[in-house]
Amino acid sequence: MKKLFSLVLVGLFLVGLTSADTVTYPSVKNSSFKLGEKLRYRITYGFMDAGEAVLEVKSTSKKGSGRDLYHIVGTGKTLGGFNAFYKVRDTYESYVDKKSIMPWLFLRDVNEGGFTINQKYTFKQDKKKVYNGEKYFETPIGIQDMVSSFYKARTLDMEGMKKGKQFSFQCFMDDEIYDLKIKYVGEEEIKIRKGKFKCHKFVPVVQTGRYFENEEDVQFWVTADRNKIPVLVKAKIPVGSVKLHLVEWENLKNDLTSKL
Repeated sequence: MKKLFSLVLVGLFLVGLTSADTVTYPSVKNSSFKLGEKLRYRITYGFMDAGEAVLEVKSTSKKGSGRDLYHIVGTGKTLGGFNAFYKVRDTYESYVDKKSIMPWLFLRDVNEGGFTINQKYTFKQDKKKVYNGEKYFETPIGIQDMVSSFYKARTLDMEGMKKGKQFSFQCFMDDEIYDLKIKYVGEEEIKIRKGKFKCHKFVPVVQTGRYFENEEDVQFWVTADRNKIPVLVKAKIPVGSVKLHLVEWENLKNDLTSKL
């Protein structure tokens, strides 16, 4: 009887292990970026350079439920005279699953004119939860964060897109789940400081009570090549408009064939 009881316990333990290993994670094909990629942007307000943003894909020894990760770091800061009246020093970090481009850990350290935000979200993708240090939130598996969303969007299949095509995915921000939706407008050639590029143009899908009042509030252009890099973003703000444009790039996964 004791032997039978022991066998039953062992059997239950093995079933538990098997169940833990059968979580089905999403999988995406990433042909757009790789370890070591670095993108540098200038942020302009009117005709002035107001700030700089940098995105880097770094290595890490951290794991997400035993899975290999990228450590993606985004930094933003004001430049020159803008520091005198509204100094910005922001850092965003995301530990992103290499196979699914979903996050396992998100860190946000924001200081904008003395206004500060410090966030740490632990994404328990295998349990469909996010922990903010105080409470758990129920989330769907594969939920994105503010940084991973940028890279997940670069894995979207843009082959043979038709005008009006929409893409959507969910993102966890500020203790809420947001439905992010973008719409394809068409191909355009644009000119920035680094030259001319053939691009895909997108706008956000306007949703009542969310984000933007109309599609023209934010527009962005992505290289029409395998890298799918945003090269230009235009956004309307209450006191004018802001542009973010690519000025440097390193260690791209593919040739930048969209550059004319």
